[in-house]
Parts: sequence; structure tokens; C-alpha cells
Amino acid sequence: MSFESHIHQALTRRAFFRRGSISLGSMALASLLGPKILGAKEPTGIPGALSAFHHPPKAKRVIYLFQSGAPSHLDLFDYKPKLREMSGLDLPESVRMGQRITGMTSGQKNLFCVGSAFDFRKHGKCGMELSDALPHLGKVADEIALLKAVHTDPINHDPAVTYLFSGHQQPGRPTLGAWASYGLGSENSNLPAFIVLLSGRGGQSLQSRYWGSGFLPSSHQGVQFRGVGDPVLFFSNPPGLSEKTRRAMLDDVQSLNRFQLDRVGDPEIATRIEQYEMAFRMQTSVPELMDLSKESAETLELYGAKPGEASFANNCLLARRLVERGVRFVKLIHRDWDHHGGLPDGIRTQAKLTDQPSSALIQDLKQRGLLDDTLVVWGGEFGRTSYCQGELRKESFGRDHHPRCYSLWLAGGGIKGGVTYGETDELGYNIVDGGVHIHDLHATILHCLGVDHERLTYRFLGRDFRLTDIAGKVVPQILA
Repeated sequence: MSFESHIHQALTRRAFFRRGSISLGSMALASLLGPKILGAKEPTGIPGALSAFHHPPKAKRVIYLFQSGAPSHLDLFDYKPKLREMSGLDLPESVRMGQRITGMTSGQKNLFCVGSAFDFRKHGKCGMELSDALPHLGKVADEIALLKAVHTDPINHDPAVTYLFSGHQQPGRPTLGAWASYGLGSENSNLPAFIVLLSGRGGQSLQSRYWGSGFLPSSHQGVQFRGVGDPVLFFSNPPGLSEKTRRAMLDDVQSLNRFQLDRVGDPEIATRIEQYEMAFRMQTSVPELMDLSKESAETLELYGAKPGEASFANNCLLARRLVERGVRFVKLIHRDWDHHGGLPDGIRTQAKLTDQPSSALIQDLKQRGLLDDTLVVWGGEFGRTSYCQGELRKESFGRDHHPRCYSLWLAGGGIKGGVTYGETDELGYNIVDGGVHIHDLHATILHCLGVDHERLTYRFLGRDFRLTDIAGKVVPQILA
């Protein structure tokens, strides 16, 4: 049936009565969308599904510094002198205990232990032990909580990243940022609640579902901003198209969308309506946001940022600017941490790109009074093996995937600074105490946001789903 026939059918008296209940439902739905649908004034934010917090929140927003590819905890956070002593010797079977390893090393005749090439020193009043590869992070040691016994289930990158952000290895579920957007909404109606920034040139491929909304309304998916050119593809008006003409064209499109929404009541049409309006508002607010040249020379130097470049340093500074404007969840993804070879130089290269900006972000948020209610998280999808992948040479070796234990740190809203929690064995292979599963991490992040992870749910296919599935517990040892 043609679209014209649909319109004619929709105008009949019989069709009016048939769709009456749908119309009432879509009116209620539309009232939750953009202000222009009902002729209201611009709001100061976008409400979430929760009518109230489950408990008083300590954090209003999250900046997640995801290190794609899995940094080696053994070379950055978890110093193991015994591993150095055993370099060149086979990993004892009593340590491995028959645990699975990847196909990249399962065929090796030997699994030679290899200690870190970096020295470790104590930092801050808390005496946190950190690698010399991270000299800048040591400046904020008293602000961070270091988890040294994080563990996950998948052993390969894609399922591990999917698990890290959605709580499940199979694609299709909402990611952490989407859950935050759905539950809490945004404090700024001119920007998405969930924004993603990318840096790094190689490493693992990135899938848009890593910041997807799954079965939640697509308005909650992450919006990727670019560091160079238009922040969002096709963001600028084409040459010769004025803002007035753009508005008129958008109004016509929205009229058709509202007609179809009233007719069928599809929530995704409502999402499309609001996203068109959001995009129009962003054309005014985003150019100023992305212009780092407005920052002081001291701030640019603190981060190591250079306006006009696409870098992790620039993205950290942009993250601060985004949370200042009320964005609920900012996700930075930096690639190139997948070191199956080329160590220790590979660690030095990536640490040089990420250490200073990560530390600067903490310092900058604190001096602006934003750290108390902004939660910052840093880490990868799993850890790295205590044994060498490939040939063991003094100046070049590799580490394979290791989901059994790894390190990750948090700082800011709701987190106790200067804390080290969890312990691994003397070779950094198994957890001895204080294990934190990915579901526990999710539960703790939501707790800091004032949300009970067991009560933030969404009904889909007859079941109430949640981020932590049927598991997860808050980690009280790191809470302020």
C-alpha cells in the first residue's frame, strides 16, 4: 500500500476509532520527548526512567577511560619480584592448574615466566605502588582506588569488551552508558546523555555495539564524536542551506513523523523525532564545546593537549568539558594496548600517550570542584599473562590474554582515594584475596550514581533484564 493510501485510510472515521487507544498512548509518550512537540519551553535536561534515586548519589556522571586491547597489569600496577626471579623458567603447573589458555600460546612447548622490565615505586601518602611507566599517575595516587584482583569470563577481545560493557558475552544487550542514560537521563537537553570519543590508530577493531543501546530505545545509545572535522558526521548544513531553511525542512519531516507515531505508536518513531530535535540543538552547542583553543595555555600543557588533533589527551580535556555541561556518561576508547609482542617498548609508547592526560583529568576535575561528583574509571577488558608469548628475548617479548586477574582504577564521586584492594599470587596469575568480578564493578558504578543495580530493569521479551543479570555485588571496601 502506498503512503498516500495510508494517509487516506488514516483520515476515515473508522480508522479514527480503531487507533484511538494508540493515539492516547502516543500522546503520553510524546510528552516525554522534545519540548517543541507540546509547545513547551526548552527544558534544562532530559529525564530518565527512574522517578527518584534508590539512595543518595555520590556521583552525577561517569567518565570511563577504556584502554582497548588490555594493558598488562604486571607492567603497570601489580609488581611481582618473584616473577622477575623466575624469568626464563616454566610457569609451574601448580600455578596454572590446567586453566584454559588461548590458541596463540597453547601450542608452545614452554610457557616461560617473564618479569616486568619496569621498576615500581611508592607514591602519595598512601604509598601506592605503581610502575615507573606511569610517573604522572603517581601524582594522584591519593585520589584513586586501585583494584588489583578484577576478573572476567571471556578470554578473547570481542566477547570480553562486550561483557565489560553489557554484562554478557553475546551482543544485543544495552551497554553501561546506555543504562545510565535510560535510568538517569541527562542534565543538558542540547547534548546526548552518552558520548563516545576514540583515539589510537591500530589494535583491535571497534564495534559500534560497544556503546549501543541493545533493546533499550535507541535514544540511549552512545553518540560518537570525532576529534577532527565535524564532531558528528553530516553535522554541518550543506553549502547554501540556511538555518531557517533547515528548520523549516525539519518541521515538515517532524510533522510526518508525528503523524505516523500517532497512527502506529512505535516508540522508535518517537526516538527519531527527539533525535532530529537534538541534532538541531547540537548544531548550536557543539562547535563551541569542541573548540579547545578557548582553554588556557596552562590547561593545555597540563593535559599535553593540542587543539585540532585527534588524541587521547584532547579527548580527556573534552571529557571534562562534556561533564561540565551535564553529559551523564562519557566513554573514551584508546586503542593499541594489545601487546602480543613488542614489549616492553609497546607499554612505554602507550603509557606516554595516556598517563599524563589521565592524571591531568583527575587534577583538573578536582581543582574545578567536579571530582567529588564525577566518577572516573580506567582499565581494559582483561589482563596479561605472567608467561611469554612467542620467543623470550630481553628487549622483545609478548604477553597473551589473561582473564583470571587484572588491575583497574577508579577515582572521584563515591570512591575512597588512596586505597589498594585485592591481591594476586606471587606470579600475578591467580587471585588470592579481594576478587572483583565485572558484575561487581557494574554494581559499584551504579551504586555511586545512586542506583541499586538489582532495581534498574527493563522488560524485554517477557523478562526483566538488568545490567548485572543475576549476579553482582557492590564493593564497599573502596567506597567513601
